[in-house]
Amino acid sequence: MMEQLTAFFEGMSPLMQGFTGSLFTWLITALGAAMVFLIKDVKKGYMDTLLGFTAGVMLAASFWSLLNPAIEMAEGSWGASSAWIPVGIGFLGGAFFLFGLDQWLPHLHLNAPLEKSEGVKTNWNRTVLLVLAITLHNIPEGLAVGVAFGAVAEGLPGADLPAAIALAIGIGIQDFPEGMAVSLPLRRFGLSRWKSFMWGQLSGMVEPVAAVLGVALVMVAQSVLPYALAFAAGAMIYIVVEEVIPESQSNGHNDRATLGLMLGFVLMMSLDVGLG
Repeated sequence: MMEQLTAFFEGMSPLMQGFTGSLFTWLITALGAAMVFLIKDVKKGYMDTLLGFTAGVMLAASFWSLLNPAIEMAEGSWGASSAWIPVGIGFLGGAFFLFGLDQWLPHLHLNAPLEKSEGVKTNWNRTVLLVLAITLHNIPEGLAVGVAFGAVAEGLPGADLPAAIALAIGIGIQDFPEGMAVSLPLRRFGLSRWKSFMWGQLSGMVEPVAAVLGVALVMVAQSVLPYALAFAAGAMIYIVVEEVIPESQSNGHNDRATLGLMLGFVLMMSLDVGLG
């Protein structure tokens, strides 16, 4: 299977590779959102397990697909003892970038009352605020996919096409519950199934945009790649710690959410190590 996927991507330009990989993640988000046509709701225990799974995939992707290759690449120009410097700078840069977006962009966490919305205060309704919250997740995910494919295009050490494809597959898998996490609550709040689906898949549209930007950034300035990989990792881990894990454990299903995280971590690790 991986051989066929690799052959499929090899015939594309780097920008198209990044776009196609992130298009897959958007499609899986849409499939998750489409569950609103089949079911009315998901028990909170199951949803918390799925959110924990999402957190595990994102954590594993942050290390195996982003930080680890970033360190390998930095060692070539900084040396083994100093490779942590560009990686640390990029990592903190990604975290502070998401921190800034979190403070500025109006959004609403899952299961939170409308008065608990974060960011700049607006009169936007619950639907828009909830979609923006999931969109925050998808910015670093799309960027990670784009940077990974950009690294392959530049032929840099520690980067290979199967690993970039595995990253896109892993992020796509965890996007399924994210699509559900938007569409099902919106249906519960009174929107039609079609509108709930449309808003749910809309949250994933930012991923192809972020991916193309990530590829372009690496191709324009190859030297920024270790920073860019670590930046995406820092942004993803910020999202996991600040939002995904707290939400997965906010309804008293801590054990389920933790086990879901462990399973997600192992799945992403196996994809990256086994296919990359």
